[in-house]
Amino acid sequence: MTMPIALPFGLRQVKITPYTDATATVLAASSIQLPNSRTLSFAEAEEFEELRGDDSLVATHGAGPQVTWSLEAGGYSFEAVQAMYGGTITSTGTTPNRIKKFAKLQTDQRPYFKIEGQVISDSGGDLHCVIFRAKATDDFAGEFTDGSFFLTGAGGQGLKCLIAGADIGKVYEFTQNETITSIP
Repeated sequence: MTMPIALPFGLRQVKITPYTDATATVLAASSIQLPNSRTLSFAEAEEFEELRGDDSLVATHGAGPQVTWSLEAGGYSFEAVQAMYGGTITSTGTTPNRIKKFAKLQTDQRPYFKIEGQVISDSGGDLHCVIFRAKATDDFAGEFTDGSFFLTGAGGQGLKCLIAGADIGKVYEFTQNETITSIP
């Protein structure tokens, strides 16, 4: 039996999972929810080299796919910013007078992380998107505006998965579920 055509509608959930090593081969045990996510956008790209001779294009060769991505949400937690951009989180005091700070040093490197997004479909199922090894290569941006919610945005590149197993070498993947399935 074939699955019904999924008509995805509305972003329901976005999670990111940091890698615990610099080479992006070990994922953290838990993911970070990005509540109030407005967009998860992506575009596949590939750089090509051309061989030209005798005034004509003889051949082209691709360097392998990569995906550019961007996220927008109604504010990111400090933990999400740290997972995408590096930095340090510190807390002092106790509730209700606790103070939490996020700081970024000039020497802090941007780490790799995995992005997972979910939209539901009119058929009762859902569609998942996974970008296996993302790195924030664009600006981290937000704007405090009178009369508006604080929105934050991030963007970058997604490269092939380096974790041994079924996903190795994958840049991204879409999964259609006949029944709605939460992101693990």
